[in-house]
Amino acid sequence: MERGFDDLVAEAAEVSVAGWDFSWLDGRATEARPSWGYQRLMGERLAGASAALDIQTGGGEVLAGAPKLPPVMVATESWPPNVTKATRLLHPPPLPEGHGRYPHGAVVVADPDEPPLPFADAAFDLVTSRHPATVWWAEIARVLRPGGTYFAQHVGHESVFELVEYFLGPQPEQTRRARHPDDERAAAEAAGLEITDLRFERLRMEFFDVGAVVYFLRKVIWMVPGFTVEQYRDRLRELHEKIRAEGPFVAHSTRSLFEARKPE
Repeated sequence: MERGFDDLVAEAAEVSVAGWDFSWLDGRATEARPSWGYQRLMGERLAGASAALDIQTGGGEVLAGAPKLPPVMVATESWPPNVTKATRLLHPPPLPEGHGRYPHGAVVVADPDEPPLPFADAAFDLVTSRHPATVWWAEIARVLRPGGTYFAQHVGHESVFELVEYFLGPQPEQTRRARHPDDERAAAEAAGLEITDLRFERLRMEFFDVGAVVYFLRKVIWMVPGFTVEQYRDRLRELHEKIRAEGPFVAHSTRSLFEARKPE
């Protein structure tokens, strides 16, 4: 039996959106993944690092998937529910009594995602981040050791703009241009970093019901700032009818892979 608008929206409005796990959308939405495989590449770099920092770690899910963490591993996060979740997920497990060393894990630091980063100059040989909301290139360069690397996957420009503009209307060129990889390259180089790899892809997304849209917008809060079901109920109802009549709502995400090096 087909579920109605009120049922779909009520369920999506109540489910927890803590962390960065999107498994609730399984069977309700799809998103193609970038061809490069960020988590695998990140894991390879972490395995060879001595001290690493993961900025805006979310609930720690991506970092926790790395097969091996360096001896010094720190993660930052600003949203309190995510700080709690990441601490629980990334805290090193206890070792048997009498074991002489401390197990590898990550210390999670609550940080407002505004400069400065709460670390000394040249503290890390690797800085990583997956989908940071903000990128403070000068701070990244400051905490990297000479010869150190920044490795990250960024959300690109005009990401999921079909959905953004469905709710907010046409966006100005300045907004559409935000997060453009060419602009981010220039900002990184202005901070003294050398770009060693930069890739960009546009990826298909499909939303199969209006509940998936509600959940997505509650979780990815910068897409439609201040989104609430009450404010957009009429527009959501129209979207529900559109999906019933025409099939999945199609949008496109954009992703950039950055690897930058701090000169010796």
